[in-house]
Amino acid sequence: RDLTPEIATAIGRASVRAFGARRVVIGRDPRRSGPLLEAALAAGVCAEGADAVLAGVVPTPAVAFAAERDGVVGVVISASHNAFADNGIKLFAPGGLKLTDDQQHAVEAVIAAALDAVATAGTPYEGVPVGADVGSLLADVTLADEYAASIEGVTEGRRLDGLRVVVDCANGAASAVAPDVLADLGAEVTVLFAEPDGTNINDGCGSTHPEVLQAAVLEAGAHLGLAFDGDADRLLAVDEQGRLVDGDQIMALCATDLRDRGRLTDDTVVVTVMSNLGFRQAMGREGITVIETAVGDRHVLAAMAEGDLSLGGEQSGHLVFGDLGTTGDGLLSAVVLADLVVREGVLGGEVTVGALVDAAMTKLPQVLRNVAVDAPMPDVADRLADEIDRVGADLGDQGRVLLRPSGTEPVVRVMAEAATEEAAAAAVDRLVAAVEALRTPA
Repeated sequence: RDLTPEIATAIGRASVRAFGARRVVIGRDPRRSGPLLEAALAAGVCAEGADAVLAGVVPTPAVAFAAERDGVVGVVISASHNAFADNGIKLFAPGGLKLTDDQQHAVEAVIAAALDAVATAGTPYEGVPVGADVGSLLADVTLADEYAASIEGVTEGRRLDGLRVVVDCANGAASAVAPDVLADLGAEVTVLFAEPDGTNINDGCGSTHPEVLQAAVLEAGAHLGLAFDGDADRLLAVDEQGRLVDGDQIMALCATDLRDRGRLTDDTVVVTVMSNLGFRQAMGREGITVIETAVGDRHVLAAMAEGDLSLGGEQSGHLVFGDLGTTGDGLLSAVVLADLVVREGVLGGEVTVGALVDAAMTKLPQVLRNVAVDAPMPDVADRLADEIDRVGADLGDQGRVLLRPSGTEPVVRVMAEAATEEAAAAAVDRLVAAVEALRTPA
């Protein structure tokens, strides 16, 4: 549903009541609608008797950092990599973790009660604070700097002096933080798309549009390019040849590096079903166990928490370093990656970023198509199990197929990986035809 000020106020109430919170930290990205929704959300927090702490424009992981450090609820107003007209709200529980199913249900119940009260001109429940019991509106002008200092600390005193980096901030929440962090560590930084005006976030830039960054890396003769999304919780990279380096490739580099330094818990990494088969093959050669989850960083985080694991992420660039943070963090990932390539000898010319990536894993060609459907097909994989098995068997151990209904759109996603793009495309064609046959039975 559309996000309105009324819904934002209800979410503000829920962020307090569902957790018994006394303080809620609120951050946002620079979208034009952000201040409006921030005011409405803060009103809901204060109406419940808690203090609303406005951190302003900060990366999403900065709010998670505050929630973990201070044991408070964190709320972020952002639509991540979407266009500026969109917006959304995400919550972190005290401790900086994403909500469990039970916590989410509790939040939803309060939201429903608050919205019902608005519709009937009543009060959402008994005991709503009044007078001196309402909360205060506070400002936190130091959170961005404190978060930045925590990121700089992950290098354990090592420097990035001499590393030439081009940074694409997506005109988003990373704009005022990421370039300074990398420069403070000694990198020579060329900055792209770090002038947010409220409407240009993700507009032809950032991790969803890396083409300008790829060209800039080549033009600058840089060692490395780094692309964030609008709220800076994901990272994609670019090597010195201008080639895109996705989340799988970054994880492959980091997994072997952490393992070699004795810092990869149980020699295990967590990924989603969308991670490339080449990643799984590379980890198998390295003796690293791969745990696979459903799509979505919350599933990755849950599996990491269950095993107290130190690394997980998604192909899209949501990377989680469990020993260093509680959620996906683009800037943390950027600093970890930059530190890794410096330690491997990029500055001395012994190796290049591209060579490191190529040695870490070989991506298999991947073809993905969406099949529009008129009605949800939650059981589509079960209904087509025999055909999925036949197509997979034809690909053998050098390929795989995945068929799943989207959780957000009326489509079925069909994906295949194979030794060649032609083989992957042929496999997708077969499964698309099978889905279409279900959609339009004879």
